[in-house]
Amino acid sequence: MFENFTVIPAIDLKDGQVVRLLRGDMKRATVYGDDPGAAARRFEEQGASLIHIVDLDGAIAGAPRNLAAIAKIRAAVRCAIDVSGGLRTIAAIREAVAAGADRVSIGSAAFLNPELIGEACAEYPGRVFGSLDVRDGMLAIKGWVETSQLTIAQAARLFHDAGVDAAIVTDISRDGAQAGVDAARMAETARLAAIPIIASGGVSKLEDIAALRARFSDGVVGVIVGRALYEGNFSLEQAIAASR
Repeated sequence: MFENFTVIPAIDLKDGQVVRLLRGDMKRATVYGDDPGAAARRFEEQGASLIHIVDLDGAIAGAPRNLAAIAKIRAAVRCAIDVSGGLRTIAAIREAVAAGADRVSIGSAAFLNPELIGEACAEYPGRVFGSLDVRDGMLAIKGWVETSQLTIAQAARLFHDAGVDAAIVTDISRDGAQAGVDAARMAETARLAAIPIIASGGVSKLEDIAALRARFSDGVVGVIVGRALYEGNFSLEQAIAASR
């Protein structure tokens, strides 16, 4: 999939609404709309080939909670959608796929239940992303409310061995804060992981996208953009142009 650097807009779901959190804090959510399908349609019209969807309620609950909203997104667009949040069993993954997910992102479950990631990759080859959420160099799990003792390099190796397509790496300290990206750290993570990396967290300006795009040869193959799009810092069309 990643022949070129890919800009991926994000839709975060909380109680069926489109929101963005500040640094992963569920109590600090900004609501951007109550029609996820319309949000997805706008992104597709601006050139999105893949949309990243996060079931925030599911991430906390440990099981999908926004399947109806995901189904609305699927009905609204033709582009690929990637679903994450609460996918901790193969049954939950199947539910997400049934709701319309082309791809699934697995985070906490891969470390709480290591067999799951291999099972998912076997059942859905080429359709599984790993998800690495980073806080102070360590892995955060269970909707970012707990910190694992695994380093990011160790966690990435588990994904590599399982055969995931790529790993989404989120810098929690920057997520939703528009604090800028650390392209060098993302490139180093990609080298350590030996799998393609999709950067997430902190994008505030087009220069951030260009900086990550410059790391494509290091294995940084894409970027997820959320709040900067919703706040109007730039359009998805401009972001895609900056990635070329």
